[in-house]
Amino acid sequence: MQLAIKRILFFAALGGLWELAIRIFHIPAVILPSPVDVLLSLQESLADGSLLEDLGASFTRLIIGLSIALIIGVLLGVFLANVKTADETLGSLILALQSIPSIVWLPLAIMWFGLNEKSVIFIIVLGAAIVMTINMRTGIKNVQPLYIKAAQTMGSTGIDLFIRVMLPAAVPYAVTGTRLAWAFAWRALMAGELLSTGPGLGYTLKYASDFGRMDMVIAIMFVIGVIGVTVDILIFQRIEKRVLVKWGLEQKEAA
Repeated sequence: MQLAIKRILFFAALGGLWELAIRIFHIPAVILPSPVDVLLSLQESLADGSLLEDLGASFTRLIIGLSIALIIGVLLGVFLANVKTADETLGSLILALQSIPSIVWLPLAIMWFGLNEKSVIFIIVLGAAIVMTINMRTGIKNVQPLYIKAAQTMGSTGIDLFIRVMLPAAVPYAVTGTRLAWAFAWRALMAGELLSTGPGLGYTLKYASDFGRMDMVIAIMFVIGVIGVTVDILIFQRIEKRVLVKWGLEQKEAA
């Protein structure tokens, strides 16, 4: 509760300073609108239903793309962790691809799939699958040899060893990978929607920018940021913390 109050007070003070700076320096709204203008723009979007429509379209793309990315990431990570030749070859390519921002792939995606949903989903999958692959591979590679030897002593080998020991031991890395994949997918979605045909948050952001609606631009940026932080704090951070505590990698906080 205290943390929530601190954050509310911080952002309230930030909004006050923002409003004060605009009044003192007479900054025109076309350059930087006031917080009041941004809130009115947000209210307008809620009233006409356009914001809810954009959220629905964006989350539909996100769920599809992230689901595909997680499946690919898990399978590819397991494959790289268990096949040395693939890890030394394909693994190096995966690491190289990680350094390329998702937005760079957008021109190719448009050429391959056209200016449609497939291009946006492709960008999401590419952005999220790589980070999930790397985390899954690292998790399986970092299973303590003591666990493996103990299981082998009790007669566990092959697929049974992998399912009963190696895969459960990699769960903390998989959870962290899922959290990172969400963040990468969310950013990739916004980047992909900038050149989409709409609806969607990214599309509305670009549309507002083209028509000089800076109040709408900042309002959409605010929504994107709030959703990103809220989902991460309320869902992924909690899941990650519980898993780490359960696996003994982090101590449970005292009540």
